[in-house]
Amino acid sequence: MFDSPETLAESLAGEDYVIDPEFAVVVHLATALERPLLLEGPAGVGKTELAKSLAAASGRRLVRLQCYEGLDDARALYEWDYGKQLMHVQMLRDRIGELLAGTTTMAEASARLQAQDTGLYTEHFLAARPLLEAVLSPEPVVLLVDEVDRTEESMEALLLEVLAEQQVTVPEIGTFTARSTPWVVLTSNDTRELSPALKRRCLHFGVDFPTPEREAEIVSRRAPQVAPEVVADVVELARRLRGFPLRKSPSISEVIDAARAAAVLGLESSGELEKVRPALLSALLKYGSDRELAVRRLDGDEPVADVEVAEDSGWVRRSSRPSDTTSGAFGAGRAASTGSRAAADRNRRGLR
Repeated sequence: MFDSPETLAESLAGEDYVIDPEFAVVVHLATALERPLLLEGPAGVGKTELAKSLAAASGRRLVRLQCYEGLDDARALYEWDYGKQLMHVQMLRDRIGELLAGTTTMAEASARLQAQDTGLYTEHFLAARPLLEAVLSPEPVVLLVDEVDRTEESMEALLLEVLAEQQVTVPEIGTFTARSTPWVVLTSNDTRELSPALKRRCLHFGVDFPTPEREAEIVSRRAPQVAPEVVADVVELARRLRGFPLRKSPSISEVIDAARAAAVLGLESSGELEKVRPALLSALLKYGSDRELAVRRLDGDEPVADVEVAEDSGWVRRSSRPSDTTSGAFGAGRAASTGSRAAADRNRRGLR
């Protein structure tokens, strides 16, 4: 347990995780109240890294459930270890003769078998997956439910029992109540809207890209071999790129990679970034179309201009400012669907 948000921030700083004061307050409340914490924001802003750093700073083990489309209870909760069960059945078969010795009728033999507990459905034969593992752990853990928005809505129902009651029900056995209270961190890239029932059980915080000053501090901690002036230039390049309508904006980890690449390429002072910019774009951008667009705009071949059109025309405002980029990483799924609807509306109106 952390005594205060300041103590928590200092402990996370010891793990090279730089956290904003407001964010530290929310994380502190989540740990003090033992409430699940839902973090929503663009990919690569440190949501997953918070759970890792929180586990390291508190001395707790990290249990991670990586969500994906098609995830089911067998992967999230538990499944039966059929290998162990088959071995147990083989042992029972070898001993069944002794058990039925002296019986003279089928009814008597059947009754004697039914009176025996075969023990096939016990905790011994459970293969615990992350949710059940966190509940069964005698020592408190940090449970990370990563990218929960990638699962189907039906999967959220499985999470509710763990989040609200801190328990897991196994129909063949019964209900397992948490042997220790886990700290639960859920992350979402906002590719779909999460259910109100899930959100109601969590504290919520929207995580966005940090300020250039904060990001420079983060990069300097993770790449101390890079000169501060070079770090500042790389961070500024990433900030400019995030203002473009890219398929994927540079994450903080990619900015760290770019800063390390700059050091490997021999950059030691400010103003030298243009010489190695093509190489750094390889670390910052992961799509060919993004790279082409970035090169055109950085070279000034494609001017960046705002386009203002009345709302009822279906057009969307375009801007070089990050906050106006509707197709950025945060909410990309919703932005894409919004853009498709706008395009269809423009076609109906005869606009191109």
